[in-house]
Amino acid sequence: MPTEKLRREIARVLSGMGVEDVPVGLDRPRNPDHGDWASNVALTLAKPLGRPPRRIAEEIVERLDADAAGVSAVEIAGPGFINFRLSQDYLHRGLAEIVARGADFGRSEAGRGQAVNVEFVSANPTGPLHIGHGRQAALGDAVAELMAWAGWKVHREYYYNDAGEQIMRLARSVWARYQEHLGEAVEFPEDGYHGGYVREIAARIADEQGDRFRGDAGEEALDAMRQFAVRTLREEQNRDLADFRVRFDEFFLESSLYASGRVETTIERLRATGLAYEKDGALWLRTTEFGDDKDRVMVKGTGHPTYFLPDVAYHVTKWERGFHRAINVQGADHHGTVARVRAGLRALGLPAGYPEYVLHQMVLVMRGGQEVKFSKRAGDYVTLRDLYDEAGVDVTRYFFLMRRPESQLTFDLDLALEQSDRNPVYKVQYAHARMSSIFRRAEVEASSVSAEGADLALLSHPTEAELVKLLLRFPETVETAAEQHAPHAVTEYLEEVAGAVNSWYHAGNRDPQLRVVGVPAELSRARLVLARAIQTVLRNGLAVLGIDAPERMERAEAEDAQESTLVP
Repeated sequence: MPTEKLRREIARVLSGMGVEDVPVGLDRPRNPDHGDWASNVALTLAKPLGRPPRRIAEEIVERLDADAAGVSAVEIAGPGFINFRLSQDYLHRGLAEIVARGADFGRSEAGRGQAVNVEFVSANPTGPLHIGHGRQAALGDAVAELMAWAGWKVHREYYYNDAGEQIMRLARSVWARYQEHLGEAVEFPEDGYHGGYVREIAARIADEQGDRFRGDAGEEALDAMRQFAVRTLREEQNRDLADFRVRFDEFFLESSLYASGRVETTIERLRATGLAYEKDGALWLRTTEFGDDKDRVMVKGTGHPTYFLPDVAYHVTKWERGFHRAINVQGADHHGTVARVRAGLRALGLPAGYPEYVLHQMVLVMRGGQEVKFSKRAGDYVTLRDLYDEAGVDVTRYFFLMRRPESQLTFDLDLALEQSDRNPVYKVQYAHARMSSIFRRAEVEASSVSAEGADLALLSHPTEAELVKLLLRFPETVETAAEQHAPHAVTEYLEEVAGAVNSWYHAGNRDPQLRVVGVPAELSRARLVLARAIQTVLRNGLAVLGIDAPERMERAEAEDAQESTLVP
């Protein structure tokens, strides 16, 4: 990465000046005329060194090895800002590296193979997945993939809440629909699940069991309804997620925490801390000792644990399984659980800030300026499958990822179905397809393109140099997005690349000297290397997001057939 090399050289210079372990900030200047990177390190050192920042900047510049830093020019601006311009030699070596590394370009060893648990979706098996679950699925999968690209050993986990009151509500709902299916007049539970899928499950139970449980509301009947419904809905959710290209390494069942005695063990461990106390017939934990706004009930007066307790027990298992870094991707409605779960874990000796949370806001689906609210089958919400069946998996995933998680997302179906540069995922995929079309028209196999022997110094046009600089930012983008749990940073980067690529591509229509084919052979070869690097970065960026990089797109084929970019 350009910044890594530059920081390393500046750190060497500072060490020679007697300055150690000082963070070297590098930013891209707003005005490209000021250079490629800028640092205010001289200003930050003025007070510690007791010298004017400009004098410090002058000494840094004097000691700097430009070749080692990968820069061609260093300038001092204002009171002591240092501006750097990347050298052409560095850019050409970077371009060759992109092509040489191929599918691995953008991967790093920042995580050093350490284990990280990424938990996401974790939807109760009480109905089909809705669009909120879908946003979480895309976010969690992308965060996990980003961490993997950044060198972490990632474990994708789904926590199934297959115990508790919501599951019993489902069982009672299915039981009522089962009785109706058999012709019995029963009162449907006021707090029951009304979606059409409940009738489907009840009908399937009737097909398998006949009227075995007619009029029977006993424990065995309700348990049968519960087991069948949970199994059926889990299978459906798993299919929906698999078709959405989301996979998991482990499905952890809440019920296992009770069956294994972990919930009871957690109660006893929390009692032993001296932070548990009895009040109003319930067992409380003094979570205010760890920053929570109030103490929390662990066990109700009925003797049943609150949701808080199994959540603590579950996260203890993560720590004990070796996941000393854990990231939970959840809906914003879980905001209230963050402080209490962390407090419970700190009471047991786990570190502050464990686990990390990515909380996402809700999704609104719009069509024709009107909100789409209902699914025929789910009853009162839009299902994930309904959405991606209409918009496509690629578009749905991209739209879920292109905004900050904490921002409410408006999913514009009209835009999602539009085949134009207004549709951001279409724009990015189209740029990749265009690069593929270059190789077809040049009658060159893309995988055979190598920088070896190519004279990359021929890529002297300013648009080409700026494009190479942009491509070389990909590894840094991935690493930063991984650390900040921010897949939207990748979509923003890909759209910037696609815009620059399309400008470069169309430049050939205005200037024959910028064409890929129909120019001198050596220049054509150099530009094929650039096209291969573009294709690599776009494909890798889309892969991080779980999105396909098409080789052909209908509109691209039609337009390219009419354009003169690749032929004299």
